[in-house]
Amino acid sequence: MTDQFRIRAAVPGDAAGMVDVLNPIVAAGGTTAIEDPVTVEEMADVIATSLCCHVALDAAGLVAGMQWLDPSDAPHDRCGYISSFTQREPRLAGTGRALFAATVPAARAAGLTVLVAKIRADNMPGLGYYRAMGFQDHNVDHAVPLADGTPVDRVVWIYPL
Repeated sequence: MTDQFRIRAAVPGDAAGMVDVLNPIVAAGGTTAIEDPVTVEEMADVIATSLCCHVALDAAGLVAGMQWLDPSDAPHDRCGYISSFTQREPRLAGTGRALFAATVPAARAAGLTVLVAKIRADNMPGLGYYRAMGFQDHNVDHAVPLADGTPVDRVVWIYPL
């Protein structure tokens, strides 16, 4: 916790605030694989179905960022797919690092052995963030098409737990 923000587990009532952070990022384009606006109901489903989901709340108690882990589709796979988003304005330095500090122990408690980040190769802020958190190169999914058909590489990085 800092004077600027605090981290806690997300609750269903956070869904609207999470949408308010995510949808401007989606609308701006170029940094997330999510291409369509997300509804409050869809975000509530993320909270309900993720292995863990944390929010960063600003000094006023509004959602300023979030991070969650989606489970793998393979039944015996012990990895979680991480998603991280922080508000663009005003930017609260350290929010992403604080979210990750909450996610790692939750992932370990869930029995995971590795976190997986799939980042658009043209998402320089995202690549920098995951590298700073200690993620390691794993592979690249080449030319994954966006909704309009534009091919974009996806960098796959892992974080051993």
